Order: sequence, then structure tokens, then C-alpha cells
Amino acid sequence: MGDLSDLQSITASEIENYADLKSWTGVLKDYVGKTLESKKTWYSAVADAYNRVRPRYPQEIITRAITIAQLHNSAKILEIGCGPAIATIPLAELGFSMVSLEPNWEASKIAKLNCAAYPQVQIINTSFEEWDLIENQFDAVLAATSWHWLDPAIAYRKSAAALKSAGHLILLWNTPPQLDLATYQLVDSVYQALAPEIPLYARHEGRETHQADFLKFSESIINSGYFANVKYDHSILNVTYSVEEYLLLLSTLSPYIALAEEKRTHLFANLQEILRHHRGDYLNLSFISAFHVARKI
Repeated sequence: MGDLSDLQSITASEIENYADLKSWTGVLKDYVGKTLESKKTWYSAVADAYNRVRPRYPQEIITRAITIAQLHNSAKILEIGCGPAIATIPLAELGFSMVSLEPNWEASKIAKLNCAAYPQVQIINTSFEEWDLIENQFDAVLAATSWHWLDPAIAYRKSAAALKSAGHLILLWNTPPQLDLATYQLVDSVYQALAPEIPLYARHEGRETHQADFLKFSESIINSGYFANVKYDHSILNVTYSVEEYLLLLSTLSPYIALAEEKRTHLFANLQEILRHHRGDYLNLSFISAFHVARKI
């Protein structure tokens, strides 16, 4: 990541450079197309695993996003889709008052336990769509790897309405930690034989494609008509997972959740066998952690 002074607003020409990339369409189809009721229960069986193995947001990403949004300790944040409070906790530790919405009951229960030490954090088991709008009350609206679950027609309008004048939308992102290319090539044949329907973004996708997807999100923010001055930046993180943790991580990704249980079990058994044989007990993974920050118009 560069210095803050190097960070620039996303331009239309940058977006046009990626106009021919289609992966973003697939991502939206997998998430936005689900019904509200299915979204509420989608992670129920993997809420504990999600809490255990999903990557955390690096402090540098959070600090830069807060700086751009000009949030002070007294700021009030509305969080959409907090999950088990992965992003909630580092912000709560900074003293922010937060109203964090989570539609999944199991995840909201974990979030309440994780945030027990922060009385200024309120976890509410509801969807953003069903939440009773409180207008002009929040300094920031935050969504941490959850914005893609929302209907854009509702998300931008309702978020802007909840924000104070000149408030900010903050989108944090962690891509799924993935294998290096050489290791992925060892298991590609397993995917082709057992689960070819798993999209590339959920098994192995190049950084250029991820970056293009983030620029697509920048385009959506600009085109909403509710926000301007979009800022984007990212960091690349390296992490080590055991083979068991890696498979547990995969189990929390939507395309794997959608598999029939028998098929998923068979896929994971074959992945584990090959990974252990060639890489031993531990895997070196990498992921992108990023943010968008935009000011309410």
C-alpha cells in the first residue's frame, strides 16, 4: 500500500479498462439472487467455522479507511452483516459506538459473545432490508465482505438515508485465502472431476481478476448516485493454514455450501489426500484485504 497522499479517486477510464471482465457478474449471481429467507440461514451450519477460520482485517486497512472517512472516537457506525463480528471487534477496540446488524441467528449469537466486552456495540439479529431505518444518525455505514449480499437498489439508498450529511460508506473486503498456483494445479483435476461447478473465485483466481472486481464495485458506488469521491486501496497478506483449517475455510464459502453434503465430503477427502501428500500438514496461502470509502452526496 502506498502513502495516503498517493491514494486517488477511481476514475471512469480505470473502470473502462476492465469492462470486458465477466467474473463480477458471476459473483453477483451467486449472492444477490438468493431470497431474503435463504440469506438468513445460509451460514447457519458453518457459523462456528466462519468465526474460526475466516481471515481478519489487517489494522493498516482499518486505519486507512477510518482516516479517509475522518471518523473520530465519538463516531457512530452502522454495520451491515457483521457475521461473528470479525470487523466489529477492531473498530470497537477503537471506541466507536456501533449498531451491527446480522440476519443469521447463529452468527449473531457468536457476535454477541465476541463483543461482550464492548458495551457500546449493539448486535441486532435482523437483515438490513428489514431493519427500521433511522435517518441521518450515523457517521459511517460499514459492510465487511457483506455488501455483495445486498440488493443495490436498496443498499445504496437506505445507507445514504441512514448517514448524516457528508457521512461515509466504508466497504471492507477480504478475498478467500487461496493456494499458490503450483499447489492449486495439483488439485485442479479433482475439481474438474468432482465439482467443476465451483467457480474460480472460490478455488483459485488471479489477483488481476480480484482487482478488476474491486474496480467493478467502485463503478457500482459511483453509478448509484448516492455517493462520490470513491477511494480504494488494498494490501496482499500471506497466512499459513493447516490442511484441516483450509478445508474448513472452503466449507464457509457459498459455492461449497451449495454442494450436496455427500459431494462436498467426497471433494474435501480427495483435496485433503493430495494436499497432504504433496505439501504436508500446512499450506501457505495469500489473500487481498481492501477497502472502498465513499462520501455521501
